[in-house]
Amino acid sequence: MKTKRRDFLKTAGAIVVGFSWSVPSVLAQQAARPSLPGSLNTNRMLDGWIRINANETVTVHTGKCELGQGILTALAQIASDELDVAYERIEMVSADTARTPNEGMTAGSLSVENSGTALRFACAEARQILLDLAAAKLGVAVANLSVSDGTISGSGKVTYWELARDANLKREATAQAKPKPSSQHKMVGKSVPRRDIPSKMTGGQSYVQDVRLPGMVFGRVVRPPSYRAELVSFDESKIKAMPGVVAIARDGNFLGVAAEREEQAIWAAQALRASAKWRETPDLPPPAPALFDNLQQMRSQDIVINQKIPAAPAGGKVTTHEATYSRPFQAHASMAPSCAVAQFKDGKYAVWTHSQGVFPLRGELVKILRVPAANITCKHVEGAGCYGHNGADDVALDAALLARTTGGRPVKLQWMREDEFGWEPYGSAMVMKMRARLDDSGGIVDWRHEVWSHPHSTRPASTSGGNVLAGWHIANPVPMGVPANSPQPSGAADRNAVPLYDFASQKVLLHYVTDMPIRTSALRGLGAYANVFALESFMDEMALAAGADPVEFRLRHMKDPRARAVIETCAQKAGWKQGEKSDGSHGRGIAFAKYKNLAAYCAVIADVAVDRRTGKVTVTRAVSAVDAGLIINPDGVVNQIEGGIIQSASWTLKEHVGYDRQRITMRSWADYPILTFPEVPVIDVHLINRPEERPLGSGEGSQGPTGAAIANAFAHATGVRIRDLPFSPQRVKTALGTTPSRAA
Repeated sequence: MKTKRRDFLKTAGAIVVGFSWSVPSVLAQQAARPSLPGSLNTNRMLDGWIRINANETVTVHTGKCELGQGILTALAQIASDELDVAYERIEMVSADTARTPNEGMTAGSLSVENSGTALRFACAEARQILLDLAAAKLGVAVANLSVSDGTISGSGKVTYWELARDANLKREATAQAKPKPSSQHKMVGKSVPRRDIPSKMTGGQSYVQDVRLPGMVFGRVVRPPSYRAELVSFDESKIKAMPGVVAIARDGNFLGVAAEREEQAIWAAQALRASAKWRETPDLPPPAPALFDNLQQMRSQDIVINQKIPAAPAGGKVTTHEATYSRPFQAHASMAPSCAVAQFKDGKYAVWTHSQGVFPLRGELVKILRVPAANITCKHVEGAGCYGHNGADDVALDAALLARTTGGRPVKLQWMREDEFGWEPYGSAMVMKMRARLDDSGGIVDWRHEVWSHPHSTRPASTSGGNVLAGWHIANPVPMGVPANSPQPSGAADRNAVPLYDFASQKVLLHYVTDMPIRTSALRGLGAYANVFALESFMDEMALAAGADPVEFRLRHMKDPRARAVIETCAQKAGWKQGEKSDGSHGRGIAFAKYKNLAAYCAVIADVAVDRRTGKVTVTRAVSAVDAGLIINPDGVVNQIEGGIIQSASWTLKEHVGYDRQRITMRSWADYPILTFPEVPVIDVHLINRPEERPLGSGEGSQGPTGAAIANAFAHATGVRIRDLPFSPQRVKTALGTTPSRAA
């Protein structure tokens, strides 16, 4: 008898399925499943990481993205060493929802730690499988075999490529095969040229902005003039009549246009913007300096992040010192506006994106576009400017919404500069209040650090709601949920607020303000930049109060031997001189941090020159010492530290988001100046390689120490302490004009 499923359900009413497993036995099996290293723990199939090809190559898959940090080069070095194949044979496939492991976000300086660790163990296990096959084929013990570039030698020879068909990698990893010790590394530890550089230098296709597909059209989006503006009307017929216009997309407050040529899309978007009528509401917070008082008065979740209470109160005379520091909203200011390519065909979406997390982005698109995950593919392509949570995910949804209107033709949608500045999520404004007690021997006996901040991560999939911009604007919106602060020891708003120094008593308190009148999310380093700026500036202030040298004062309170080595190395390489006086215009300062108290150790000494007439502060030289554990690619680590120093100098000296009570007023580089090439300091980075230690993330290690080192150098040069970022010429002139100058 043939019965349709629908008819059966009508008559039967329900289907009952029974299982023989009991809940306790299932839970016991899950609990018994061993934890695996790095990202292997959530991506356990070996063939999800490695494929041995008959054409004598190896394909390595990673869920991490190349963002210009050189991760694909470093991972290829790891795979080459663990598999014993030539580096040139390694093909890297990254961040593709159809092909690679789901490793979440490429963020937090975790790529080498998580993906690199997983790859080390996966490759070691694949190598062991191949050796076992070779031993059986050659009739010798595994211990008597050697491997050179994929050729296994014993009583005879056999290659990986010959064994590939019989090598069963379609199984779960066990992590039982031990990776090689550093003494056997041939590629790890070498400054191998980056794989992503040649096409960027020669004008090849490197970025999503370069993607060209058959039949592709070009798109632009017309954003509301302010955060909560509502679209009242626009002249659709006029825009449709413009040359080259293919389609107009309107969904609630989302408005976009596609055209045959890019300049036609720009002209149409300009006309669309001019014809659109919006209803606006003035509801932004007051600009600085009232911003910081307002932030402290907003409703917050008050959380004790860290507390250490001494066994007995300190005796003797103590003096109390207090200071308050602030950081404004700051932008990513990516060099090229965000861009994506999308195609909607046969009910399925394909998206080419410079998102830092293609799987989380796909999850957001599933919620907003209301289609199954199987109908969406997201593939990472580098963006010309991408780190932290900028507009990459937002523009991907924009492109997908527009692609629904173009009859199957792919759409390349790039934001304009005013879109990027006006709508990207910013790094949160922050207030840090510091208080410490100094005993009569010059030691800190009590430490207090309070932080007020908005969220630092509203990335895709970080809340229960929707975290992509147009998802809030469409007629059937997916509003954002309440963002949570990442727990310690990593933290987010409170990242690096817990001191690594040894204090008898300490307390760190976070005032977490979840309401975001201005959109905020992950800017490189999250709260670490501002917290280290405050912590290390205050350490210098306490050293001055104790009559101590800033380097010696830090070492006095530091027990961690690796931290001490970094501080001492930086001081030695910079030629630090205890008690060195300034001439009133030139100074130097030191600062230190271990990023997240989990990743790379970094100390920076900055030399600055202060023009008292113009108020301009110039960083002339920066010396850094770094301990990142086992270093995969030394040149890559140096590049990351150098880039962090340059970016932090720009944040510290120049950057803040401009707005009034209704709109973001920042629209161009004239409104948001950044450090220019002539202003880049001479940078000298010294690496402390520890090959027997695990690798430590270095991508965000230098931002916090650099900002604080510049602040301390300014105070040394002028005798004046500025506690509010940035050190703009006007702020500097005001400070120097109201405070008598003295040698520090």
